[in-house]
Amino acid sequence: MSLSIDDVQRIARLARIAVTENEVIESHKQLNQLFNLIEEMRSIDTTGVEPMPHPQDMLLRLRDDVATATNRREAFQAIAPAVENGLYLVPKVIE
Repeated sequence: MSLSIDDVQRIARLARIAVTENEVIESHKQLNQLFNLIEEMRSIDTTGVEPMPHPQDMLLRLRDDVATATNRREAFQAIAPAVENGLYLVPKVIE
């Protein structure tokens, strides 16, 4: 896939970006280099390659999945204007 100069101008116009003629030419060149790189990467056979969770071979430091915050529901609902069955009651805003 490659873009034409007209495509770049159209994209700039749709994005409401003011670009000079030199910027259009430079953007055209850079975008087409990017598309060429993408096409080159797509052509690589990755059959049998396991997806990696991280680009570097390292273990992630993760903490235990344990809730540490205390349950303060009773304290919060004690100061609420209206509560029923553990739910906050609010005024109807849409008729």
